[in-house]
Amino acid sequence: MSWLKLVGVLMDYPQDELWQHGGELLEAADDPILPAPRRAALADFVRELLAADPLEAQERWLAMFDRGRSMSLLLFEHIHGESRDRGQAMVDLVAAYRKNGFELAAKELPDYLPLVLEYLSQRPPEEARDWLHHVGHIVSLLAARATERGSSYALLFEVLAEYADAKFDAGVLRRRAREEPRDDTAEAMDRVWEEEAVRFGAEMPKDDCSPNGRAPERDAASRQVQP
Repeated sequence: MSWLKLVGVLMDYPQDELWQHGGELLEAADDPILPAPRRAALADFVRELLAADPLEAQERWLAMFDRGRSMSLLLFEHIHGESRDRGQAMVDLVAAYRKNGFELAAKELPDYLPLVLEYLSQRPPEEARDWLHHVGHIVSLLAARATERGSSYALLFEVLAEYADAKFDAGVLRRRAREEPRDDTAEAMDRVWEEEAVRFGAEMPKDDCSPNGRAPERDAASRQVQP
């Protein structure tokens, strides 16, 4: 397993099967392409995850990534929002995958960051770095938001941002994250639900609109810990 796929696996919803592959995860964390401090930090992340109760780890993931949009792992959520451009971007991304023999399961969203990392782990390093550089502003902001929330997941975004050579001022991004209204509180989520319920009743979504979120149980979860 490459370190890029490892980061994707660790960032993904922690399926129960994850706890059966601790050795593989720790081995992937020790990739010499990463600086020694980052390798050690990734190994610590893996150990802490494996030491956690699966249900607690899964709840922590849901609280971090599945409540509100600011920490969404869907890249186009941060680029296109709900605009029509998002649908075409999805089509183009699937075409890029298929061109290189990477097929998705029916329920997988192509811009889901762990899935993108799985794909990039199979591509030449220069290509992977270039892809990540183009989304470096998103990854860097997610790192800042995770840091401000006191989440250990910040490490995973920081590693990606460093590899992509994303030169963004971490202090500025953290200040921005600190000043943003939180969208993961019960009150904020109730407001979003009410707004979307009204919109659904008054105007059905267009056919090319992608889902706002992602169910944790993705079809390809079983392949996430394979080399």
